[in-house]
Amino acid sequence: MRASHAREFKPALQTSFQTSLKGDSLAYSLLGAAQAVALVRTGTNLPQALAQLWARSETSPQARGAMQDIAYRCMRQLGQSEALIAQLAPKAPDPLVAALLACALALMTAPDAVAPYEEFTVVNQTVTAAEAHPDTARAKAMVNAVLRRFQRERAALLETALLQPVAQWNYPQWWIDAARTAWPRDWQAILQAGNGAPPLTLRINARKTSMEQYLQRLQQAGMAASAIGPYAVRLEKPVGVHLIPGFAEGVVSVQDAGAQLAAPLLDVQDGMRVLDACAAPGGKTCHILELADAQVTALDADPKRLARVGENLERLQLQATLRTADAQSAAWWDGQQFDRILADVPCTASGIVRRHPDIRWLRRKGDTLQLATLSAKILDNLWQMLAPGGKLLFVTCSLWPQESEAQAAAFAVRHQAVRLAAPGQLLPGGVAGQDQDGLFYALFQKNA
Repeated sequence: MRASHAREFKPALQTSFQTSLKGDSLAYSLLGAAQAVALVRTGTNLPQALAQLWARSETSPQARGAMQDIAYRCMRQLGQSEALIAQLAPKAPDPLVAALLACALALMTAPDAVAPYEEFTVVNQTVTAAEAHPDTARAKAMVNAVLRRFQRERAALLETALLQPVAQWNYPQWWIDAARTAWPRDWQAILQAGNGAPPLTLRINARKTSMEQYLQRLQQAGMAASAIGPYAVRLEKPVGVHLIPGFAEGVVSVQDAGAQLAAPLLDVQDGMRVLDACAAPGGKTCHILELADAQVTALDADPKRLARVGENLERLQLQATLRTADAQSAAWWDGQQFDRILADVPCTASGIVRRHPDIRWLRRKGDTLQLATLSAKILDNLWQMLAPGGKLLFVTCSLWPQESEAQAAAFAVRHQAVRLAAPGQLLPGGVAGQDQDGLFYALFQKNA
């Protein structure tokens, strides 16, 4: 990247500006997606950025879907797009202009077999979008010139851009280096998996249906699907949750196949006292209760996220005790030990980057050590809450050994914990037909 492009994005963005663009136009969706991308580049996660924008305007469900699709595509191709902008723009564009160009280029270089929009439509609508916002209006001519030059010189520009690893892989350089170091044989497949769109995997509620019954129900609804685990169903084509048969009445939930391993690994029996620490949004909490009549406490430090656990429990007609508290503190604990503890601890989330492509651009290299230190404190705190003979399941959605295997090994030594059989590190994608996120599992038993 040229020196003139190596600049910090300005934090002030006019995201509250109400555009006069038609809500069903591509220009409207492009501008909304660009505002979200610009917010990500100032440190806001993408779902939160989109929610902020939607809260300020009357955006139709269709426009929201288009904005989200464009923004997520942009995140997955941001390294390439920014390398192209560095070649095409005479100087570093302002934040919203850069984000708008990145969104347009992501659509124009879509890896799909069929591009979502015609190129000339993307160019025209991007220019229209630029004209409609005070942060981009002055750059309208530049936006037009950049995109039309890309059309003319596409092959040469892409060839030059892709000489840079950040553009080739669409990850920060430190992330690429970390993947190569941790997984020297698999790093390329891991990075490629993180750039793909995730599958839609469901978890059947064993209290309400069987795998055979639910697959038959999907077949009757004309939805192709396959069983990929005891409770996991993969839909061939992702659809909105409102279209999933049985979702509203709690017959199924959306949960990654890898995440569905947690509850069975805990081996919860009826009547046990169970703690799900760092529980939000509640997928694992609910799965535990679908498999056993247990006394479950769901703990999370964020009251808003904990409310989502409550919503999921209500939809599934399940009950648990919800506690807003920090898992590294014992102030909330009444002294009664638990038979089972699920510790899905904070981490860089590097194993679920295909679901959250903005993570790669929000994380910094030093975050790994910082989060591993926090997670160690949480694990040490929770261990005292485990009854003798009880089991603690340590889970992360990280690919970095510092947060996973190294953490597990150090924990076992500190507490003389018995390590039981567990999958260890799952790599994203996995074997054919078992397409899961990149999670890590370590199971420990406390000496009686």
